[in-house]
Amino acid sequence: MSRRSDHTREELAELIVVEGHALLSEVGFAKFSAREVAKRIGYSVGTLYNVFGNYDGLMLAINGRTLDLWRAALVAELDKVGQQASGEGASFSRLEQAIAVYFDFAASHRHAWAALYDFRLPEDVALPAFYADKLAGVIDILINEVTAALPDTRKAEGTRLARSVFATVHGHCFFALNGTFDLLGEADPLDAAIARTREAIAGVSDG
Repeated sequence: MSRRSDHTREELAELIVVEGHALLSEVGFAKFSAREVAKRIGYSVGTLYNVFGNYDGLMLAINGRTLDLWRAALVAELDKVGQQASGEGASFSRLEQAIAVYFDFAASHRHAWAALYDFRLPEDVALPAFYADKLAGVIDILINEVTAALPDTRKAEGTRLARSVFATVHGHCFFALNGTFDLLGEADPLDAAIARTREAIAGVSDG
């Protein structure tokens, strides 16, 4: 039975996102169903689309929650490093920890993390500002940490380098989770990702 009078629109949106994120985390993007989310909360699927516009809007809201959780994990761990590290090497210590958080978060939220990349908007649909802001909230942390690890004369290259570092870390993490590195004989993908990042930073610093 419908319970549409039980919640305000804001409460309903939060309920949908929380349950949708839980379902996505359980079954993964390929098996995710808006109808199942509606069933779990006792509303019709039409109610979900009335709140979020359509399926794409629903997925953006759910993926936005994943980005919020990811950013919170990064901030929490980097705050710890900031309290412990000082002097030479402190900047890279923070970047190294950010990379470790990427691996930890992906492993702990595997389906939700993968959905950030599996879900795509149609090519003619612009990314909503709210989602772009959430994405920037994560990416800007990496840009800041990469830039901080560079010498003053090369900090202008931080944003561009951070994109390459992100791609490197993501590739290592993805291969670690899907078993490819096991086949290749790589025993410590995190260490390898950190080493490649150190090399990238050194290459720019020495250039």
